[in-house]
Amino acid sequence: MALRTLLPSLPKLILFSSTRNSTTFCKSSPLNRCVILNTCSNFRSFSTDNNFMVLGIETSCDDTGCAIVDSNGTILGESLHSQLKVHLDHGGIVPPVASDLHRAHIDQVVDEAIKASGVDIYDIAAIATTNRPGLPLSLEIGLLKGKQMARELGVPFIPIHHMEAHALTIRMLEKDVQFPFLVLLASGGHCILAVAQQVDKFLILGQTINNAPGEQFDKAARKLNLKVIPGLENVCGGAAIETLARKGYSSAFPFSTSMTQYQDCNFSFAGITMNLYSHVKKIQKKFDLVDGDILPGLEDLCASYQHAVTKHICQRLQRAMEFVDRKELIPLGQGPRAFVVSGGVASNRYIKMAMEVICSEYDYKLYAPPPRLCTDNGVMIAWNGVERWKAQSGIAENLDDVDFYGKCPIGTDISQEVAAESIKCKWIKLKALRQMSEFVYLDEAQR
Repeated sequence: MALRTLLPSLPKLILFSSTRNSTTFCKSSPLNRCVILNTCSNFRSFSTDNNFMVLGIETSCDDTGCAIVDSNGTILGESLHSQLKVHLDHGGIVPPVASDLHRAHIDQVVDEAIKASGVDIYDIAAIATTNRPGLPLSLEIGLLKGKQMARELGVPFIPIHHMEAHALTIRMLEKDVQFPFLVLLASGGHCILAVAQQVDKFLILGQTINNAPGEQFDKAARKLNLKVIPGLENVCGGAAIETLARKGYSSAFPFSTSMTQYQDCNFSFAGITMNLYSHVKKIQKKFDLVDGDILPGLEDLCASYQHAVTKHICQRLQRAMEFVDRKELIPLGQGPRAFVVSGGVASNRYIKMAMEVICSEYDYKLYAPPPRLCTDNGVMIAWNGVERWKAQSGIAENLDDVDFYGKCPIGTDISQEVAAESIKCKWIKLKALRQMSEFVYLDEAQR
């Protein structure tokens, strides 16, 4: 049953305001102040010191998610509707289709999460909802639902930056991850290297200048027609390539290294994919094949492509760690510093193995959420709401001012400062990783 029918008599949200702790959501956003909840008889009061619960809603792309998480990081209830199969059939995400599917499932997903939690909906402290960045048509559905619930329940509303949520999820799982920490956010829409200084303060060291790695994996998978291979029909591009790469050798095909002439931490994956297309064309010509035919040596090609993407990520990460040390952005203390990787691409085991090699050289410990929390979900939105509620930062003072934004930076871009340092690195060799991963992957396949 929809929440509106359950709660017909609840008062509308009373607006509140404060001028403390000014912050900026987006360059063009009218909502540029955070707020401390005033004492008001029209609001149910919740302490930031006691255990409290936040309901989170996620619809930034093609997954409809909702979860209820408490301030200790306990997931009380969650629900997720995936559109993966639909968009695989379309050859990619179609925004109007994604929006229609969000609209069709949002009420059910929210109701399922509430039912699974077993909590009294009146005990929810706040509603958190993704409003930036993402597909505008998708964001709008979740935002409307979240604002509706906030009004009907008479609780504060917390608009959430999707990438901030990815970055902070690990703090729900690993209590020893404290600010500041280094974070890589790699997904189908983003690739960002940043220093997380506070809940709402990030320094962007580098980001992709064209397509994100997840999108490039999807393009490569479509070019290789992997969806016709048994067992990979309903698997996303990155997972399909990694699955085949486990049976291949990553040194089989040569790939050029991207952006070696630029001494910064920005990413570019398009050239690597074009290199893949070139290999495909040569193989097709050699064996008289056409687009759609399954190529011989497909496992080796996937392994080599995956290694090229991994090498590019690791070189930008290594320079970022050099810059962090030079500027003392993350102080050395007791034990290794935290490096967090999140987003859909963080589910790739090979990439994580490579980054662990880099971390071991620079006194970092790699942290990553489990795969189910690396992809889009309501849990990360609810937890981000918990973090912002504790910090009393970014709570909406006027629901009518909260809008959605297709593009929005996560923090302050200091990538030019990185480039100005002209840091030359002695690249850490990943040859041992190649040999080790090939042994591990082949061994797994033979079991």
